[in-house]
Amino acid sequence: MTNVKVGNLTIGKGQKLTLLGGPCTAESKEICLEIAEYLYGLCQELDIQYIFKASFDKANRSSGASRRGPGMAKGLEYLAAVKEKFNIPVVTDIHESHEAAPVAEVADLLQIPAFLCRQTDLLVAAGKTMKPVNIKKGQFMAPEDMRGALEKFRSTGNDQVMLCERGSSFGYHNLVVDMRGLQIMREMDVPVVFDATHSVQLPGGQGTSSGGQREFVPALARAAAAVGIDALFTEVHPRPAEAWSDGPNSLDFEQIRQTLIEVKRIHDLIG
Repeated sequence: MTNVKVGNLTIGKGQKLTLLGGPCTAESKEICLEIAEYLYGLCQELDIQYIFKASFDKANRSSGASRRGPGMAKGLEYLAAVKEKFNIPVVTDIHESHEAAPVAEVADLLQIPAFLCRQTDLLVAAGKTMKPVNIKKGQFMAPEDMRGALEKFRSTGNDQVMLCERGSSFGYHNLVVDMRGLQIMREMDVPVVFDATHSVQLPGGQGTSSGGQREFVPALARAAAAVGIDALFTEVHPRPAEAWSDGPNSLDFEQIRQTLIEVKRIHDLIG
């Protein structure tokens, strides 16, 4: 496996469990700092590597009236504030190829949203930044089909890439996780991430927004850890009911604490 360097962290074979966690949307500098402070302290306590995650734009909302985020300029400002205060790496999504270079000036890890994992120009632009990238597997993709995304990315000479499982479409307004996909993607010589909170999303399930079933996050996260993962992705909010997006599948502080304790035990057990 080709390990991935994100800031001062190494993700992959023989490395500590890594958390990619934070709010779905970078709602404000204050909320980003509040969540980062809690998760940084928690990960220090549990001996888990931590990367702060927040999106400056949610470009695929169910409704055009939904809040998308603060935009690139403000969002990168919030991410930079988190980096400066806690000296930790940060990750955020890019949706257009022209975003790759400016976002890479702040973000230590770029993320390709699941809906865009086949977008050649976006993958190539991300690769050309020579920053590490987390590519989410599309809800419509078989795990073995992610080889195409890897080939496009690696064509730039950049081998710093991870693949992320986030559930597959299962009829309307529902997702299911095929745990075999984690093993299949790991056999592609890449670290594998499990997105436990998006995997319980109910896409468009509330009409003008997506629903979610956060009560299933711990069970799926434990199962993924038992199969074998290098990093866990979770959306965390101190008050999920107030979150701008993905509140129904976000974890609060106590829920993420218990989930991480359980996942860490399994991760360490299987080595």
